[in-house]
Amino acid sequence: MPIVVHLDVMLARRKMRSRELAERVGITEANISLLKSGKVRGVRFDTLARICAVLACQPGDLLEWQPGDETDPGPDDAAG
Repeated sequence: MPIVVHLDVMLARRKMRSRELAERVGITEANISLLKSGKVRGVRFDTLARICAVLACQPGDLLEWQPGDETDPGPDDAAG
């Protein structure tokens, strides 16, 4: 997937454990683990906003687009 998640890096910078982030954001530690590994297909904006608030960061600090094995864009993904 061309979106890379840097949640583990931000947690290390903030000297915070996944368990603390999960408690403060209000999601399970298992979901934090899935986010950290990039094994999710999406994240709700309100969840992303709470993570950013707790970590005092921007979404771009957590997510990065890298070109790679992308599928053809669907009609909703097409530019224009």
